[in-house]
Amino acid sequence: MTARDTSDGEPFVAELLFTDGLPAMDDEVGYRGAVAARAAGITYRQLDYWARTELVEPTVRGASGSGSQRLYGFRDILVLKLVKRLLDTGISLQQIRTAVEQLRASGIRDLAGTTLMSDGASVYLCTSNDEVIDLVSRGQGVFGIAVGKVLREVESELVEFEVEKPSPMDELAARRAARSA
Repeated sequence: MTARDTSDGEPFVAELLFTDGLPAMDDEVGYRGAVAARAAGITYRQLDYWARTELVEPTVRGASGSGSQRLYGFRDILVLKLVKRLLDTGISLQQIRTAVEQLRASGIRDLAGTTLMSDGASVYLCTSNDEVIDLVSRGQGVFGIAVGKVLREVESELVEFEVEKPSPMDELAARRAARSA
């Protein structure tokens, strides 16, 4: 939840003043897989497949064997929803993988000002209106996904769900310890 000012060419980050009701953006807390899937509008099966094929892996806690639960961060769920949107428009999974890698490599903190554009075959990451206009004027951009709009949709989906802090021991070990105590 940041703002970007490019008037002097240097981005600055401004935190939200009020966060009442907004989901946690803390990298130390996460959402279980079922919540992440629901918020992204995908099936749990898709979520599991994308994690196993390393398309979108949970950053809070990955699966570490039987009984463990993946925990997805807010940005993970945003990427899941973006992948879903790109799939819905007919983009190949191979191109989506490239787009996700571009998002990761760019290290963009201000996703609200980012637009994913596509010509149906390739996906382009645009961080300014000039880049979008340039892409469209060359006849390359057919459609775009405003990441900021998707970000707000994910926020509103997650408001009702609880976040979890990962414990140092996996769930199965915690259950065994509770049973033996």
